[in-house]
Amino acid sequence: MKINIVNRGHQPLPQYATPQSAGMDLRANLDEPVTLQPLERRLIPTGLHIALPAGYEAQVRPRSGLALKKGITVLNTPGTIDADYRGEIGVVLINLSQEPFVVNDGERIAQMVIARHEQGEFVEVEVLDETERGEGGYGHTGVK
Repeated sequence: MKINIVNRGHQPLPQYATPQSAGMDLRANLDEPVTLQPLERRLIPTGLHIALPAGYEAQVRPRSGLALKKGITVLNTPGTIDADYRGEIGVVLINLSQEPFVVNDGERIAQMVIARHEQGEFVEVEVLDETERGEGGYGHTGVK
């Protein structure tokens, strides 16, 4: 699938690291480093603007290495970029560690997955059909 992209930053375009990668890395596009204090959140710019085809979204997700090694994650996970959005892609990072974390220009801060989606149409009814599970939720199916 071809996706139109405008790069108003100075980083290379996102790309897949391997032939079977689901996500491509997004890089920070910064004029100077940004320090995230413990529990601080910031919108980090990427310089990228995309035009997705109708029926698709881009999901912005954390990078597992940053999460495990540094306690840095994407706050609204997954963040959704709608097909009709044309603004800059920004990544809401949060520092869940106990140490300050410096985001440097060009650093890989998140990954973006392109996914197909459907739009549902609600049909209001008086009752729903019965299922074995019923209204059971939040651990209802057990731990085994």
